Amino acid sequence: MTRRRFARREDLGLTPAEFAVLRRLDSPRKIQAFLYAMGQNFELKGDTCRPVRVVLRTRTAHCIEGAMLAAAALWIQGEPPLVMDMRAHRDFDHVITLFRRNGLWGAFSKTNGIGLRCRDPVFRTLRELAVSYLHEYTNKREVKTLREFSLPCDLRRFDPELWVSGEKNCWSVPEYLDELPHFSLLNGRHLKALLPRDPFEKRVGAMLQFRKPAALLRKELARKKRRKNSGSG
Repeated sequence: MTRRRFARREDLGLTPAEFAVLRRLDSPRKIQAFLYAMGQNFELKGDTCRPVRVVLRTRTAHCIEGAMLAAAALWIQGEPPLVMDMRAHRDFDHVITLFRRNGLWGAFSKTNGIGLRCRDPVFRTLRELAVSYLHEYTNKREVKTLREFSLPCDLRRFDPELWVSGEKNCWSVPEYLDELPHFSLLNGRHLKALLPRDPFEKRVGAMLQFRKPAALLRKELARKKRRKNSGSG
């Protein structure tokens, strides 16, 4: 674990070629473009939380994997590698990378949908940033599910061998994020006031950047059949 302001290649344990890729991501525009260009990790062989090295090798990621890559790129440029967890009700959490410009917060994000993408640095507080994701943060039943956001986590607290140059899943990172204090965005009265999404929003919200592979579609279909059969029994 190192608290250096600028991460050197030796600090991260990367090869010269791996480090060069991240070092070229020297602006918010370049970092986010790199995340969007990567394929989606659909976790066909089970849940993953792959370190930066594996993400660079496979050029695929999901949210926390992309967040850690963006955080490493920021650290190389002398900015703190901060990530934040957003907790949802009966839905998946989402992890973003935080950055500041002129005193305002923005976020890098890796997602396959349209709603949970990056945010420009225009938010005065982390709550403002988190609540900007509320409207599009929905589950398959079109229910708006975002409920909480966490304190920022500085990834320098973890050994880079775990989350940057490792070869195995780094589960301690999401486990730590889950244990951080989280702050509520809504109370009961706010939840009752949420408007349902209309048919047009549903159609747009269903758009994906990368098509789901056939193997994943078969899994989802089998899961639906099991639920239907268990419900009818």
